[in-house]
Amino acid sequence: MAKRDYYDVLGVTKSASPEELKSAYRKLAVKYHPDKNPGDKTAEDKFKEASEAYGILSDKSKKENYDNFGHAAFENGGGGKGGFGGFGGFSSADFSDIFEDFFGDFGGGRRSSKRSSNNRGSDLRYDLSITLEEAYTGKKQNIQFSSSEKCNSCKGSGSKAGYSPDRCTYCGGNGRVRTNQGFFTVQQTCPQCAGSGEEITNPCSDCNGQGNKQTSKKLSVTIPKGVDDGTRIRLAGKGEAGTRGGATGDLYIFVNVKSHELFKRSEVNLFFEFPISIADAALGTTIEIPTIDGKKAKIKIPDGTQSGKQFRLKGKGMPFMRRADFGDLYVQVKTEVPISLNKEQKELLEKFRKIENERSNPSIKKFFQKAKDFWKN
Repeated sequence: MAKRDYYDVLGVTKSASPEELKSAYRKLAVKYHPDKNPGDKTAEDKFKEASEAYGILSDKSKKENYDNFGHAAFENGGGGKGGFGGFGGFSSADFSDIFEDFFGDFGGGRRSSKRSSNNRGSDLRYDLSITLEEAYTGKKQNIQFSSSEKCNSCKGSGSKAGYSPDRCTYCGGNGRVRTNQGFFTVQQTCPQCAGSGEEITNPCSDCNGQGNKQTSKKLSVTIPKGVDDGTRIRLAGKGEAGTRGGATGDLYIFVNVKSHELFKRSEVNLFFEFPISIADAALGTTIEIPTIDGKKAKIKIPDGTQSGKQFRLKGKGMPFMRRADFGDLYVQVKTEVPISLNKEQKELLEKFRKIENERSNPSIKKFFQKAKDFWKN
């Protein structure tokens, strides 16, 4: 069965803002979430369909590919630029935000996991720029960034040595409170303990009860060969430290591949133009071209080659990520008309023009025949 258009799935237009996309997905996710529709295969399929659509449209680069090429942009592994598991283009923080009010502590059985989510450290982003050559070969990069780590004095508890956190007096240690709004009872994260269920009554003097301290971190990051512009690399547990025993967040490396003065890239294929003279195009020649690996390749230009003719060099493009295959290099020849001719060159061209015949210029002949037919009619 053909996939439905992602915009139709979410019920929005192509001009929808990120907030409108998120709102549309939120409504569908709440309606069709498996926890609200146990055993309903149709609801499960609709939930997965909406999640897939939002995962693509909420990611700027994937949305651009989808707008240009539709579903074909993500077939045969075309959508593998980073992502977060089955939900593609949005982060765990986005997912948590969407479902927090609806499924946190659902039925009273998820309180501990919700506390862990509240105390989990923040994810961090690091933007890394590399050259096209480095994307071809891959590289190891040392990075430095500011982050929080667990306080050594209190071991991350936030309490002074010899003391422990007390139960939150506002929520009774539940981490969530209920309020009545008309006919509805709304459950929310406790504003006093931020969902932890605990209060720091004797704070650690080194971290002021936070459990964490800001520090500068250094890491060695491996950039795989074949990485594309906009790729996200996830380093689990390298983000901000969690509070009061919460899990550490993740670090996401966002890769920016700089533009190249010769080559233009489209996924794993490379393109560039090579200028040749009229004489070489008419008589044929052999040209030597550079390749991204720093080597050279030869291309035979047959006589009568027209400007814009494209030649393909198989396997001379970018490597596929996590595969041994390579894309192709496409060389487009562009015939350059000479300028600033000297007297001898002009005389030779005048002579050539006089002895030209229609067989030498079939496209010109065809055009003028069409023009004559047009005028006649």
